[in-house]
Amino acid sequence: MKKLLVFCLFAVGLVSVVLVVHSDSNVLPFRWVRVGARLRSDKDLEQIQSIIQTASEHGLNGIMLSGGLDTLDLQPPEFKQRLATLRRICEEAKIDIIPSIFSTGYGSALMARNKNLAEGLPVRDALYVVKGKEARLEPDPPTPIRNGGFENVQGKQLDGFELNGEIGTTVFLDTSTKRSGKSSLRFENFDRQPEGLIRLSQTITVHPYRNYRISCWVKSENLVSPDQFGEKAFQLEVFGGEEKRRLQYENPRLGENDDWHQVAVGFNSWGYDKVIISPAVTGVAKSRFWIDDLQVEEVGLLNVLRRPGTPLEVRSEKTGVVYEEGKDYAPISDPNLNYRYDHDGPPIKLVEGGRIKEGERLRVSFYHPVLIYNSQVPACLSEAEPYEIWAEQARLIHEALAPRFYFLSADEQRALGTCKACADRRLSLGEIMGDCITRQYKLIKAVNPDAEVLVWSDMLDPNHNADKRDYYYLTSGNFYGAWNHVPKDLIIGCWHYRRRDVSLKHFSELGFRTLAAAYYDADDLENPKGWLKSLEKTPRAVGIMYTTWLRKYDLLAEFGDLVSGKK
Repeated sequence: MKKLLVFCLFAVGLVSVVLVVHSDSNVLPFRWVRVGARLRSDKDLEQIQSIIQTASEHGLNGIMLSGGLDTLDLQPPEFKQRLATLRRICEEAKIDIIPSIFSTGYGSALMARNKNLAEGLPVRDALYVVKGKEARLEPDPPTPIRNGGFENVQGKQLDGFELNGEIGTTVFLDTSTKRSGKSSLRFENFDRQPEGLIRLSQTITVHPYRNYRISCWVKSENLVSPDQFGEKAFQLEVFGGEEKRRLQYENPRLGENDDWHQVAVGFNSWGYDKVIISPAVTGVAKSRFWIDDLQVEEVGLLNVLRRPGTPLEVRSEKTGVVYEEGKDYAPISDPNLNYRYDHDGPPIKLVEGGRIKEGERLRVSFYHPVLIYNSQVPACLSEAEPYEIWAEQARLIHEALAPRFYFLSADEQRALGTCKACADRRLSLGEIMGDCITRQYKLIKAVNPDAEVLVWSDMLDPNHNADKRDYYYLTSGNFYGAWNHVPKDLIIGCWHYRRRDVSLKHFSELGFRTLAAAYYDADDLENPKGWLKSLEKTPRAVGIMYTTWLRKYDLLAEFGDLVSGKK
């Protein structure tokens, strides 16, 4: 690539940077570092200032700042004062602040204003029976786990369960350490299993499109998480159908040494009438793990969502009459809506003079959210309210920072297309995703016409999450073709290292500029070195970023020297 930076002036005074980067020095114009901090204290500000100083001294020129910048109206005055100080520090250091905003897959900023903006999975015709002045859920059908107390072993077989370990070798019936009953199940000798994984599973009967809770009691000893993000030591997995579609993604967090405590997660049965319940534990040679009192139960209106695109219906099973909220039954909501399965859903309370009678069987349809991994709640992209919120945040961000660059967090959209608001649009998920990104882009341009807008690559990349798979996580389909529905002057932040060459090529050939999200908390800089080689042969490559999620900045100075041509 040639040693040249070209500025092209477009209509209405809009300036767009089109770059051809240095071939002799390989220096890219955008050399950034990701900083995740919420400016809760002066100590946070001091830590960011230290990062800025290192970045500036070693040839970097931007911080992609993640943490509360699209919730400025909810922040205390101290936050805004620290942000103003940070802006001055960056201006003096000639470092750009690139706000990371408008997350869709991780919808916490939206949920902070309205918890009902989560994407919703449908529940159809859950059975409620009237007793007295309220109707409560009647399991339909009941969903008992066979031998959920782990009392029965027949030779080398655990009654009701399949094991990938072996009774007496990695799996043991423990009559001395138990939560209740005669025994619990103990896992150990994980080093004797491939990848240190011990799993048990049981197929149970469920009703299609219902809301369920799976729970158990657990105890751990020397249980070390197998990944640096601490997400996979223990999982309560659920699989549906012959294709074994995974229906549950929350990872209960366990301590290395925890006494008995209950964990609970939820799942929607989708269109399946049978599912596999599969607790799985990953440990090391010295780890031991106990499980007891495993159960599955239908939970009805727990975490019920109430917004225009998630309608609720209560009707008579016998006559089909649809009853009216406020006239036949009191308004329904879950006062404990928190996306978790640590509480019970509300009953349906009858209204005096309403048409619902004692003993009547009701069929109730509604929508509930999903929780992915430890904290991810995907947002609905088809309601009007998120765009109203984002419009106001764009204005506030411009007032506070007037940034040259914005980074859209439209990534890892792991639930979408399942609520009525999405379904009624009759669009593909790629079209919905592309429309959302385009609308976010326009909201930014409305307040800052000269802004450069970046977005994560994965939901726009057929080599990553926008491929032709049947479904992506808990969505209604795939995101293939999403790249056709976004503005061509976006800068695409590519982050899949193993597929970097095909991804960069894909976006470059479509005319997009690209930036590499490199590093990812490794112990060396081999990842950025690989990215640099790929970027060097990519037309319209504009930058590289030190992308840490675990706040590991030990290699930042060396990274800066590497990407700025100082070594």
